[in-house]
Amino acid sequence: MATALMMVVTGAVFGVMNPAEGTFQAQPEVSDMQQRLRVAASSLYKDLVMGGAGTYSGSAVGALSNFFAPIVPYRIGTLAPDPAAGVFYRPDAISIAFVPTTASQCTIREAMPQPSSEIKVNAQPGCPAGDPLCGFDAGMRVLIFDDGGSWDTFTVTAVQSDALHLQHRDDVLSKAYDVAARIAQVAQHTYWLRSDPESGTFQLMHYDGYQTDLPLVDHLVGFQLEYFGDPQPPALLKPVSDPKGPWTTYGPKPPALGVDNRSDTWIAGENCAFRIDGGTGAQVPRLATLDGPAGSLVRLDPSILVDGPWCPDQLAPSRFDADLLRVRRVRVTLRVQASLDALRGPQGALFTRGGRFTGAERFVPDQEVRFDVTPRNLNLGR
Repeated sequence: MATALMMVVTGAVFGVMNPAEGTFQAQPEVSDMQQRLRVAASSLYKDLVMGGAGTYSGSAVGALSNFFAPIVPYRIGTLAPDPAAGVFYRPDAISIAFVPTTASQCTIREAMPQPSSEIKVNAQPGCPAGDPLCGFDAGMRVLIFDDGGSWDTFTVTAVQSDALHLQHRDDVLSKAYDVAARIAQVAQHTYWLRSDPESGTFQLMHYDGYQTDLPLVDHLVGFQLEYFGDPQPPALLKPVSDPKGPWTTYGPKPPALGVDNRSDTWIAGENCAFRIDGGTGAQVPRLATLDGPAGSLVRLDPSILVDGPWCPDQLAPSRFDADLLRVRRVRVTLRVQASLDALRGPQGALFTRGGRFTGAERFVPDQEVRFDVTPRNLNLGR
């Protein structure tokens, strides 16, 4: 009887301890999942809030959205860019460009042919004293763009200070840039979801637009992006002949009436954002007004981000849908899972990918966070 009583008491003790053991295994994993969410959210927020920051010294000041789309829903860069495969929208990828705090922002001094291997620059008042190269140095990522919506990025591989030359060997330029095209240091960030069910690899990846493409967060099973934009089409703020911008509320300014860009397929006086009205002969917006509450942003349906009009035109290697110029807010949804399948239950509402455990005391459900980011430069105009 004594032995039987002892066995009953011992079994009861172990029955109490077993759930506690499951809790002790689960709680560290919960903390790790929360940390992974913090890292992913912090990285995305930091770069998104800077998205579109443009040059702020010299004659060409203003947000990059006055020239081209600095936030696009696909992967861009030197390695495996999505446009090369005809992809211009992905719900699980975003590329962000901005000009960081830098003295390296000026204009090119001579017209640059497409296969050019060097760039001559005009030093601006904001350039460091005694540095005719305005801070440009070997290894720096550089952006070149113009008023027509064309843009290219490349890497400076060498400098020749005596001749004010910058040599590049990264990308073939998409067009021949004329005198006074802008050149500046650039920061590029692409975030995309790597999903490989066969190997069980689910990662948030970060790509710098050049050579570095590395995992940022492991066991991320959900990465969704939504875009909200200005429902109003772009409008002209001043004559395009004015030497100093911004000329439009957003988007590249059109050429003057009767002037042909010669570098795109639009007729004289038109571009991807503006057309000539057949009745009045005036330059009017090419984009439509979107339905939505007055004074508020509207969700941009993915279908309007891939149907054109294309900037600078439909033949340009660096083309983008003109409606991407509307983007003013980005909604990000992140979802992480437990790293051990022993802590995941059957696939369903709690688990994107099912595990092999059936006891609820060790369940660690997926964690999800959703947040909106308003890139301040696309709204305030830097």
